[in-house]
Amino acid sequence: MRSRPFLNLMLADFIARSAYQIGKTPLLPIFAASLGASGAWLGMIVSISTITGLFLKPLFGILSDSWGRRLWLFVGAGFFAFVPFLYRFITTPDQLLLLRLLHGTATAIYGPVTLAYIAELAQGRSLAAGIGTFEMARSGGYIVGPALGGWLLLSMAAVDVFTVIGLLSCAMFLPLLWLPPARKAPVVPGDPSRAQRNKGEGLPGQQVLGGVGTMPALNLRAALVEATRLPAVWLTGGLEAAAFVALYTLKAFLPIFALEAGVSVALVGLFFSLSEAVHVLGKPVCGRLADKLGYLRAISLGMLLLAAALPLARSLDTGALFLLPAGLLGVAQALVFPAAKALIADDISADNLGAGMGLLGALQNVGKVAGPVLGGFAIGALGYSGTLLALSAILIASTLTLWLWSRRRK
Repeated sequence: MRSRPFLNLMLADFIARSAYQIGKTPLLPIFAASLGASGAWLGMIVSISTITGLFLKPLFGILSDSWGRRLWLFVGAGFFAFVPFLYRFITTPDQLLLLRLLHGTATAIYGPVTLAYIAELAQGRSLAAGIGTFEMARSGGYIVGPALGGWLLLSMAAVDVFTVIGLLSCAMFLPLLWLPPARKAPVVPGDPSRAQRNKGEGLPGQQVLGGVGTMPALNLRAALVEATRLPAVWLTGGLEAAAFVALYTLKAFLPIFALEAGVSVALVGLFFSLSEAVHVLGKPVCGRLADKLGYLRAISLGMLLLAAALPLARSLDTGALFLLPAGLLGVAQALVFPAAKALIADDISADNLGAGMGLLGALQNVGKVAGPVLGGFAIGALGYSGTLLALSAILIASTLTLWLWSRRRK
């Protein structure tokens, strides 16, 4: 799985995600506030790029099925590299909001296309392990980016940091240029299995799929129809959306309630850092476990661990034990997310792999956008502890639904 294209994509993704995260936290809120944004307006500026992916990820996934992954990798890289230079010309919050929508197109393209490419590189039963290993680069950007952004702000104006982001992002073109040149190979009609598309017939992600090049509109429609009709997409995507609602509710409100309970800010920061570190380091291991146990079992185990961790996060006054649910959250994510993508890649036809990954990404974004909003309403009605218990119950019910579907499927 450690092929040259795989390693090149890992490097390009790490560069892109690290640079992109520099521009989100803590840089973006500070820059928005300097333009006069505050309150709900500032919150919308911070979150609006996620909404871009909500609508566009399926489209770009489908287009990569039609026109090849490599083309769209370069288009996505272009958005990552050149949009940051436009921040220098922004003078009002509404202009910044529009630019964030444009900048969000970078992840809307890059997310489903890279995952589809990686899924096609996987051999045998190493699919979840390969996805988990690749996503270490993506998650690594979430660790490196904010720290580097805070360090740059010590000596640079916010608008100048965006220029640095653009320069760093340009470096991702180098590993992409080293990807092998596109070679077109036909896909055998009526045999959409992953075993068939992994026999070495051409490079992954660059086949002409059943006449797609000649009738793009019909194939776009067919791809969307297949992806939306596949139960695995909706069930695993729905589970991931539920998981993201819980995780983003915790990210939005745990710091507030921890401070109100007198918990040290350093301990709160350590909670999220530990969770992300376990998540990143656990992805390859949990991916290999999912390949052995089965993707449904791994997803279910991860969802149950997440459901167990949420009530434990209510215990804000237990000192170091407060970090226990952080570790459980990291393991849960490492189990759920690679296995969910592997399950979809295993079920959907080779022709429409990008469509499936794009739809999954859109459902994930639903959870990211809805999490803080729904969490805010729930906390107003149930309180902090009641909300975490309710989210835990929802996750357990969602896992039971998955198992009932799997039994009926058999």
